[in-house]
Amino acid sequence: MSRIARRFATLRQQGRGALIPYVEACDPDYDTSLAILRGMPAAGADLIEVGVPFSDPSADGPTIQKAALRGLKGGSTMKRVLEMVAAFREGDDGTPIILMGYTNPIAAYGPERFCVDAKAAGVDGLIVVDMPPEEADLLAGPAAAAGLDIIRLVAPTTPDDRLSVVFNGASGFVYYVSITGVTGTRTASTDELAHALPRLRRATDLPIAIGFGIRTPELAANAVSVADAAVVASALLNTLEATLDADGKATARTVPAVLEQLRGLADAVHAVSKTVSE
Repeated sequence: MSRIARRFATLRQQGRGALIPYVEACDPDYDTSLAILRGMPAAGADLIEVGVPFSDPSADGPTIQKAALRGLKGGSTMKRVLEMVAAFREGDDGTPIILMGYTNPIAAYGPERFCVDAKAAGVDGLIVVDMPPEEADLLAGPAAAAGLDIIRLVAPTTPDDRLSVVFNGASGFVYYVSITGVTGTRTASTDELAHALPRLRRATDLPIAIGFGIRTPELAANAVSVADAAVVASALLNTLEATLDADGKATARTVPAVLEQLRGLADAVHAVSKTVSE
């Protein structure tokens, strides 16, 4: 059983949902992003998404775009991202790590080499935002051979007859993009989420994580009341950005501020009681 499957099975038995925070590699530098990553499990993270900085993050709003540019300026490369995950694994062998990024850096690195190296570093799953199922052959074989989950995205606009195509070959969990738009913008209402989830449940047995627009503990709790996990990215990155100095460098407040916000989100998510049958 993969780390991702094991973690969701454990949470299901505990009757609670998951919090999945996001950290951008090398934002604003390698050491700071690694310190945040290492602190996330103790602050309440159940799984963690690590963003792979890319110069043209087309699915992301201004907050993650700026974080990606800071990460590139901070020295991010695919090799450096994997080194960061490997360093995290030295002290944590249980928390699932999902890399979230775009096709271009993986293609440039070499898909087979990437999957082998990602697995060796301790990566568990991949979210490739701009890779539709029809183009997944680039990664499907190498990822399966390496034992990496490929996590698919679905949106409110995904028609029912396409869900079987999207979920074919998917594993780990499903990432529900709860809004039409980019990250960090508007938020879907609880009613919208409650209406959307049943049709996804009918199409897959995989856990469902809700992302895009979840900015507060209340919104995160609302998400896990209907789904299996809440993904929080832009809110944490906004906090990080607010602590940087005039030159865009980390300060003594950067890591503590992000982790303190994460604790508040985790407390809200973990307070939501879910029946074991879910």
